[in-house]
Amino acid sequence: MTDTAVSPAVIPEPSFDDALAFVREHAGDARLTSGELLVEHAAGTARIMQTLNVDAAAIAAAALFAIAPHIDDPERVISERFGAEVQSLVADVRKLWRLGSVSSRATQATLPETGRDAQAARRAQVEALRKMLLAFAQDIRVVLIRLASRLQSLRYYAANKLDPSPDVPRETLEIYAPLANRLGIWQLKWELEDLAFRFEEPPTYKRIAKLLDEKRVEREAYVTDAIARLQKELATAHIRAEVSGRPKHIYSIWKKMRGKELDFSEVNDVRAFRVIVDDIKDCYTVLGIVHNLWQPVPREFDDYISRPKPNGYKSLHTVVVGDDGRAFEVQIRTQEMHGFAEYGVAAHWRYKEAGTRAYGGQVTADDKYDEKIAWLRQLLAWKEDVSEGDQPQAGAQPWQHLRDATLDDDHIYVLTPQARVIAMPQGSTAVDFAYHLHSELGHRCRGARVDGAMVPLNTPLQNGQTVEIVAVKEGGPSRDWLNPLLGYLHSPRARQKVRAWFNAVDSEENIANGRALVEKTLQREGKTSVNLDQLASKLGFKTPDDLYAVVAKEEFSLRNIEQALHDSPPPEPEVEAPAQFEKRSSGQSVAQGASTGVLVVGVDALLTQLARCCRPAPPDRISGFVTRGKGMSIHRSDCATFQRMAERSPERVLETAWSADVMSGRGSSVYPVDLAVESNDRQGLLRDISEVFAREKMNVTGVKTQSRRNVAYMQFTVEVSSAAQIQRACSLLSDVQGVVRASRRA
Repeated sequence: MTDTAVSPAVIPEPSFDDALAFVREHAGDARLTSGELLVEHAAGTARIMQTLNVDAAAIAAAALFAIAPHIDDPERVISERFGAEVQSLVADVRKLWRLGSVSSRATQATLPETGRDAQAARRAQVEALRKMLLAFAQDIRVVLIRLASRLQSLRYYAANKLDPSPDVPRETLEIYAPLANRLGIWQLKWELEDLAFRFEEPPTYKRIAKLLDEKRVEREAYVTDAIARLQKELATAHIRAEVSGRPKHIYSIWKKMRGKELDFSEVNDVRAFRVIVDDIKDCYTVLGIVHNLWQPVPREFDDYISRPKPNGYKSLHTVVVGDDGRAFEVQIRTQEMHGFAEYGVAAHWRYKEAGTRAYGGQVTADDKYDEKIAWLRQLLAWKEDVSEGDQPQAGAQPWQHLRDATLDDDHIYVLTPQARVIAMPQGSTAVDFAYHLHSELGHRCRGARVDGAMVPLNTPLQNGQTVEIVAVKEGGPSRDWLNPLLGYLHSPRARQKVRAWFNAVDSEENIANGRALVEKTLQREGKTSVNLDQLASKLGFKTPDDLYAVVAKEEFSLRNIEQALHDSPPPEPEVEAPAQFEKRSSGQSVAQGASTGVLVVGVDALLTQLARCCRPAPPDRISGFVTRGKGMSIHRSDCATFQRMAERSPERVLETAWSADVMSGRGSSVYPVDLAVESNDRQGLLRDISEVFAREKMNVTGVKTQSRRNVAYMQFTVEVSSAAQIQRACSLLSDVQGVVRASRRA
């Protein structure tokens, strides 16, 4: 018996009728969440795709994608019946379909509530989601099917006079219509915008529709007649030109009225024509013909050919009055100018999408992304060339090249659990994602859920995935994350943050080890009270931590420290002896037993003492608190310690006041207060400060100093007779070179 080779079954090219019959066979009376019959949605979406002159596979996929959940093993069944290409398109469209609910949440994600920050954040979110939708579709036909599906849904709502959920028109205006605009699919763009605007702002839509006072069909008929008239005149003048026109749709009229703050009567381009000629000379010839046919409107002519716009845009714009007395706009340009305007840096969508302020010249764009969009738009426009006789190679379809048309973006777009879109480099992992959100979240990352399922931390993320980080309360990164062979980190930014964390940890360990070695040396030499800041400075280091670090690394010998301790008198201790400051005040110190000058209302001969926590001095508002065994403690009334004690034991609070002698300045007592001084550290700083106290005849009874990172923090306990002395001293101290602030310690 001879073996016979069996050829694989050849699947014929899918047809619209076959696809629709398949949907009817399996759908029955099934409806979408909008209420529309699934069969009607499939037929409507496929017919819209037919108007775009796409290939048969895209039309079939447009009809089939909604039926997939209603059949068993849809991948196998659709592939066997219609081919692998149609099945691939259906699967990708289903992915974009599922992103619909995500997009409505994304535009309402956790953002600043008010102001410019909120508007900027919202614009960034919408733009990121637009890019994510395109990047998510590996085949541009998938995006077209999604746009056609949304348009069909809006047509269903309008035809049945049903109101969609608020997120549908908002999502259409912010995401889907701008995508259609960027791709140059005008017939989808204007209808998406008008239908969405009809549901988003019904009163405004109805008002503008009424103002137009003519049906769209009638306006289009007028445009057709005017084009024919102009073409006849151009032919007589032997000028080869392309003339096109379309009445301005309602949403575009509203945007122009709002953007330019115009009344409806001032919008001159409700109807507009565009004339494309071969060269610049013909542009001006056509301008003369247009002005001869219709009356020009004064001051409504712009010559952007001789005076191009700053972005390079060139064209002639004029407004004329038609036979019916209504104005319309005519744009005249060469083919080269038109290509630049449509696909170059002056592309129409750049200023249209910038919002109401765009008419003032505000434009934003990403050059690399724009180049890809322009390339796609040219591919989409290729069908127009075909219709004019520029036929493709035999067997090719007008949209055949779109099968390989993708944005090829170098970013992926993923979402947080709150639906905020995050753009990240291709190949990024959950660890990269965590560090992108916050450094601390990255350090504490221990796991990740992607679309609800736990995945290894080194799993590359894909477009459209929702990522949730599992983190511990405390902890740090793993050193494995820095191993490029393990694939945990792709982003240089995240890798730098991990390295910085380990550098900080290593530094802290070195400092701790070095401190222990230095302290042992000081104990052995009997110098435990030494001022470490001054010791480090003497040895040539800015801070003690710098000294500890080199000691731990064995880059600095402990013998150098021992020698420094014995070569000269020991450095000043942290608490300086009061004897270094001469006693200049003439009053008797309350700290040495002099009268406090405090009167306790209703009580005689009660022992009083001034609290050290707040050190009150005249004329501070004061209060008394009865202590156990130590008489009454006098506090400033705003003292936090006093307020806590008074809250716990209000019965022990007594009303107190300074005596009349003290308040009048006749008292002889002086009161200790604490002054805090912050200054840039330098030689001679302590000497200059002591001179201030000496000139003011203020006795210094205590000093504490500490230096960190070349900043000196000092606290002086001084004796004063009144608050006026304190204010004057602080003012004079602030004038000392390097002093940042001087104030009474709270």
